[in-house]
Amino acid sequence: MYESNQYPLGQQGLFPQEEMLEVRKRKKEIVIGVPKENPKYESRISLTPQAVELLTQNGHKVVIEEGAGNGANYSDLDFSEAGAQIETDRKKVFETELILKVAPYSVSDIELLTDNQTIISALHSSSQSREQITGLARKRVKAIAFEHIRGDVGDYPIVRSMSELAGKLCINIAAEYLSKQHGGKGVLLGGITGISPAEVVIIGAGTAAVSAASAALGLGAVIKVFDKSLQKLRDMQQRLGVQIHTSVTQPYALAKALRSAEVVIGALAIDEFNDDFIVGKDMVQKMKPGSIIIDLNIDNGSCFETSKPRIIHDPVYNEYGVLHYCVPNIASRAARTASIALSNVLIPYLLRMGEEGGIIQLLKIDRGFRNGVYVFNGILTNQQLGSRFGINAKDINLLMAAF
Repeated sequence: MYESNQYPLGQQGLFPQEEMLEVRKRKKEIVIGVPKENPKYESRISLTPQAVELLTQNGHKVVIEEGAGNGANYSDLDFSEAGAQIETDRKKVFETELILKVAPYSVSDIELLTDNQTIISALHSSSQSREQITGLARKRVKAIAFEHIRGDVGDYPIVRSMSELAGKLCINIAAEYLSKQHGGKGVLLGGITGISPAEVVIIGAGTAAVSAASAALGLGAVIKVFDKSLQKLRDMQQRLGVQIHTSVTQPYALAKALRSAEVVIGALAIDEFNDDFIVGKDMVQKMKPGSIIIDLNIDNGSCFETSKPRIIHDPVYNEYGVLHYCVPNIASRAARTASIALSNVLIPYLLRMGEEGGIIQLLKIDRGFRNGVYVFNGILTNQQLGSRFGINAKDINLLMAAF
């Protein structure tokens, strides 16, 4: 009888010499650059000091631009003690083979790139310009979007983490802007004894919606949830564990709910967008003066016709007497928590990239990570962006077949 863990020819077993050579060569050192974000727009950082320590312990090199962690309250000393190289020259950070940002790459960022690098960041497709996309193509980079990386169970892990955080934050924001100090109605979100609480309408029943509903219920608000999927509404009801008002999205029922709402939150899932607005400007016009719309989907389209992207330091505008909070990176308000969440998702991919021998090898074996690619060696692979800018887009799976 043979034992399954015994190899009569040694631990190498019967692998051919060529295959053993490939295995020995497979592991690769990755040089990772983390530039400083523009603090006017973004406070998060994609790697925490703990993540940097793990990467350096596994033989990788991390180059952090001076001050990159300030927005999330991480000092340069925190990173240097974890094994990172602190770099004062931004250009040198952009010379690394793999660059991690949080905000999308600006035109000035793209100018600093060199050929054949890998860049990972948020895409925020609705805010992309043709100049940005063609600039990335000219640099022949491999560009990967946070929000399109798919996990093992078919979900989007970064979107899920940021959505959960955004859902919690948006209720705090709603309570803040309902106050008279910020131009709101002067209404307490949860109400008090003898006074009815505020009404919160949530459009969508995904992760952000559940998180927002949970936070609003905790404050005592009245919740009404609308979604086109009856099953998602059932699932949300079950996850919350309490009875709330739910409805399939119908224009008449939604318009009626909006007229009595103090807070309206747009929280559709990333795959639910089309060219039609769920809430037209005629519906917004009939909302209560001083009420607030918080659009959690402004970075991937919007369900509100009146939504316009804003920045984190100037987030609110007034349209038809209704306050609008439309910030793509709302999670940046809790920059440290968000940075930890981002880092936790990215680290397994980075470690595996090194173990497998580089980015090409990881893209070959991980379909979910490959799903995040929107530019590959200068070729656009995102059909949505291709249609929008009139650029021919190719299937990443067909391109990978050549490797």
